[in-house]
Amino acid sequence: MTTGSRVEADARVVALEALVRIERDGAYANLALPAALSRTDLSDRDRAFATELVYGTLRMRRACDWLTDRFVRHPPDLPTRTALRLGAYQLAFLGTPAHAAVGATVAVAPEHTRPFVNAVLRRVAKAPVEFPDDATRLSYPDWIVARLAEDLGEADALAALAHMDLAPRVRMRSDGYIQDEASEWMAGLVGAASGMRIADLCAAPGGKATAMAATGATVLASDARETRVRTMSANIEAISKHGSGSDESGGRTVALVADGRRPPYGARSFERVLVDAPCSGLGVLRRRPDARWRVAPDDEPRLAALQTELVDAAVELVAPGGWLVYGVCTLTRSETIGIDEHLAEHHPSLEPLDTPPAPWRPHGRGGLLLPQDADTDGMFVLRLRRP
Repeated sequence: MTTGSRVEADARVVALEALVRIERDGAYANLALPAALSRTDLSDRDRAFATELVYGTLRMRRACDWLTDRFVRHPPDLPTRTALRLGAYQLAFLGTPAHAAVGATVAVAPEHTRPFVNAVLRRVAKAPVEFPDDATRLSYPDWIVARLAEDLGEADALAALAHMDLAPRVRMRSDGYIQDEASEWMAGLVGAASGMRIADLCAAPGGKATAMAATGATVLASDARETRVRTMSANIEAISKHGSGSDESGGRTVALVADGRRPPYGARSFERVLVDAPCSGLGVLRRRPDARWRVAPDDEPRLAALQTELVDAAVELVAPGGWLVYGVCTLTRSETIGIDEHLAEHHPSLEPLDTPPAPWRPHGRGGLLLPQDADTDGMFVLRLRRP
């Protein structure tokens, strides 16, 4: 085996280990993969290859299963199933030459099933591909495809889902924080300015809070979970050490543990209140490849109820002339327009601000950003002003 082949095989070993742990133990990809990589001495190039294998195979899991299951009579054990997915992903979506994809994957498959993996992948490499439906082709649960088609229209939904099958761009802010452009735009839409007092009620991991503080604002950034606040505090410290952002602007970010449904602040005491609410996350599935297999249909109404509680509490914090900004990284109607309709009914005195400009689309009284519109995460934002 050549050195190049050995390195690629090692990357596949890491990918297989991480994928099995994610499936068997319910581990999160963003934790399982770094843990697996930390035990290797792979080069940067081959760490990137392992990352592509893990994240890509997770995204396209359903499609990969369909490609291989045509040639499987009995369900294989998990490590073997994972090796089949890994091989099918390379063949169908990475464009890896068949001899390399099959040979290298067989080499890392469980020893007792290597002949089986070899036979199945060779058939996959030769067989024509005609997926039975859009959900299989795009590799999503049926309910996600149906829900977004109903809420967005079929053409926009399928385009959004297809775009979220692509690897996301990595974008670093000037202060060293890695953040999707859509999140940065949402932070900008809060309209933070020097001297303002801002409440960010669901702030972890702190990207939007620190972006607002960089304008010179004081941001009280809270989250209900202590572990997430610890992560946010570490991010705030790292940004400060980078030598730019809130320290230079005169603004600051204060991290604290607090339930956004019962915020520990006085009424009408903030010029801006941001509710970047917990949501189903259906706008960020390219960045969180395992989330499409974790989120369930009954999560949506539960989260919409939580979002309603959060905005009701947030309204009370907005000072006269101040803004309430509601945002989510999802695309469902109940978590976007549904929350807008609730606010219109129960807090009619709040006045809507202008819809954000393109690439945001008008959506209720707010703006919707679809992943295909600007190669970003998908998001919704609504801005209301207290007279």
